Amino acid sequence: MSTVASSSPSARRWDELQHTLQQGPCVDAVWADDTYLAKDLAHDPRWPQWSPRVAAQGAGSVLAIRLASPDETLGALNMYADRANAFTADDVDLALIYASHAADAMSTAKLLTGLRIAVKSRHHIGIAQGILMLRYDLSQEQAFDTLRRYSSQTNIKIRDLAELVIETRGLPDLEILERGDPTRDHDADLPDSSAQESTSTG
Repeated sequence: MSTVASSSPSARRWDELQHTLQQGPCVDAVWADDTYLAKDLAHDPRWPQWSPRVAAQGAGSVLAIRLASPDETLGALNMYADRANAFTADDVDLALIYASHAADAMSTAKLLTGLRIAVKSRHHIGIAQGILMLRYDLSQEQAFDTLRRYSSQTNIKIRDLAELVIETRGLPDLEILERGDPTRDHDADLPDSSAQESTSTG
């Protein structure tokens, strides 16, 4: 858990203290799926380590609202005031509306980021397939199957493996994997691939 944005140094400091102590309305809002209103932090017993410390630093009251999509918890919106009893019932209702819009925006941003990563990964995998097809005289299907098997045997994610292929222009153990024998001598398999590489580049 971390603070991604704050309107003041004090708000960030009070949030980060919750993360350190693993105690406070923000932590509870995220993990307990609820809204927490502390009307008077100086006399609120729910967070005995956190409340007195932030009250001594000038926090009077706080409202913490869970931010969530239908699928997951995204975080919490925390609003601090420098006096006790600062938040009215109308304030809470309005904050819930803000939190709903914020959660929608965060969910959309996360989805778009995921889509961009997926598109980039697919693009890199396609380039890696092309490199393997050219270098080792493979079909498109064989090139992808080689990536898949190499990924499985080395525990490297295919998208990371694709970037490695792009960077190195090949896979050192390609022939070993094609023969399905990871114990074969690597050097004994290199001449064939070297000959294929010479042929394709010469």
